[in-house]
Parts: sequence; C-alpha cells; structure tokens
Amino acid sequence: MKKFMNKAESMVAESLEGFVLANERLVMFGSDRKFVRRRHLVPGKVAIISGGGAGHEPLHVGFVGQGMLDAACTGHIFTSPTPDQIIAAIEETDTGAGCLLIVKNYDGDVMNFEMAAETLAGRHRIEIVIVSDDAAAYGAARSSGRRGVAGTLIVEKVLGAAAEAGVGLVDLKQLGERLGKQIRTIGVALGGVTVPDTARATFLLEPDEMEVGVGIHGEPGVSRQRLADADAIAAMLCDTILADQGMRNAGVPALLLVNGFGGTPTPELYLIYNVARRLIEARGIRIVRSLVGTYVTSLDMAGLSVTLSFLDDETLRLWDAPVLTAALR
Repeated sequence: MKKFMNKAESMVAESLEGFVLANERLVMFGSDRKFVRRRHLVPGKVAIISGGGAGHEPLHVGFVGQGMLDAACTGHIFTSPTPDQIIAAIEETDTGAGCLLIVKNYDGDVMNFEMAAETLAGRHRIEIVIVSDDAAAYGAARSSGRRGVAGTLIVEKVLGAAAEAGVGLVDLKQLGERLGKQIRTIGVALGGVTVPDTARATFLLEPDEMEVGVGIHGEPGVSRQRLADADAIAAMLCDTILADQGMRNAGVPALLLVNGFGGTPTPELYLIYNVARRLIEARGIRIVRSLVGTYVTSLDMAGLSVTLSFLDDETLRLWDAPVLTAALR
C-alpha cells in the first residue's frame, strides 16, 4: 500500500488541519479541534450540523459554509464521530434558533448523534433528519434499512439553504423528511478500498467482475456481477432507481447527480452521466439540474454512484440558492 501520509493513526487530524488552513476564510476549528465550523455564524439562524467518519471527503467538512453546514464532526476513517464531538458542535453553533442534525443512516452515526441530542435535550432545541437514500441497501451491513449515501449532499444543500433563508427548526425537519423520500442512489465499484489502518483492500474483484450496490465505507455490495460496458452499467443503475421510485413522479423535474467514490476519473463520470440522463429522460422524467464530480467518497474506491432526486418548486429554489463552501459554490 502506498499513501501520502506519516502514520495511519494521525492521518485524519493532519488532513483536517490542512483543510482548515487551506480554507481559513470560510472555516475554522471548533473548541478543542473536535469539529470544523463555519467561521462566521449567523445569530438567530438554525444551526445545521452533520458528520461521519473520515474517508468520505469532501463530505462533510467540504460543505461547511454559507448556505450549507454550520459544523461538521469527523471521526476516524469510516468511524462515527463521538457524542462529545457532536455535543461540542451543538453548544458552539446554536445561536438561539436550535440545531438540526443531518445523519446518514449507519448504525454508529445514528447512535452517536441521537446520544448527543438526548444529552443536550434540556438546554438546546434539537431535531434530527436521517438520510436513507440507498436503493440497494436492504439487508446490508452497518445499517438498519437503507443507508445514507450520496443523497446526503442534496439534503445538506437544500436544508442549508432553507436555514440560511430563516426557515425554523420544525419546518426544516419536515422539509428534510419530505425531501428524503424523493432521493434514491445506487453505487457500483470496480475495486475495493485500501484502508490506511489495515493496509488491505476491503474486498477483491477479478478483472472481469464488478460489485453492485456498494456503500461508502468500503463494504461490498449486494451482488457481484460480470463487468459490462458503460451503457449496460448505467442502464442497470437507472433501472434500479426508477423501479424503486415506482415511476410515480414521471414528468416531475429532477436533479441527476453522478458521484465518484475517489478513484474514478472525471471523464468516466461524465460518460455515465451522458448515458444515465438519456435513459432517465426516455422514461418521461425531466432532468432540470445536474451535478457531476467527486463529492461523497469511499477513500480510493474505483467506483461511482447515480442519484436521482425529484424536485418541487421549493426544493428547486433552495438547490439554486447561493452557496459558498470549500467543495461546492
């Protein structure tokens, strides 16, 4: 294994320090370096807080800033942040309107964020939105039900914009729950993840194999299939998403996100986007917004995911609202 690092155990801390220094106009460390926060908090605005294990960057720290997150808590590689990190973020960023916690549906994340919320229930108004957009995750490891994957970016953007516009805590939670039902994602990988702590790949594939339905913690998918060409792969991913959505939203405007897992070149992402858009629009769905790039990663996994999010007038307006973060602007 070759990595640009000093020691595996210090890699996350050193990386976060570099991130903050590189983006010091937008972000800063919170108390005791337990989290990264927006440099300039807005008094009277609901604080939007998220987080998870390292290895998914730019999620979540890359989305701290105007129009998205007020704070992000980062754990070790693929490991949830601890409750004390989340508690510190709530204490420091709540400027009077309460806090909304956006949590990916992985057991460790849900447990620790809920524990932090319960600890502070007497002193802060806190609501939780759990993201569970994975169309392939029933019965998967590490989560009960659907996992929260690349659709988390969409939830953070829309709710962050709504909070910036002054929407209150209860309404934000309702908006997040409504939006979550409109987002589905599925991922595919051509190879596993090399975790610095173990120096081993999380799973191995033969040259003619691919893993379908992978998560973002290096875990294998729900099926191992023969490697196909890009048209066939995109068709399989789109068919899965559309079947899951039941086509009940045909004709409704939608956002199409093609996301790289860390080891996939940008031209391949655009190639898949090209095929996916044609296939989805042929089914009567109008793609009115697009995002292509490496945003929600699994370290160096060679793979990608396709996300389809149906939009209404409100969520479309909030998606278009100004944003200024390290990774999205």
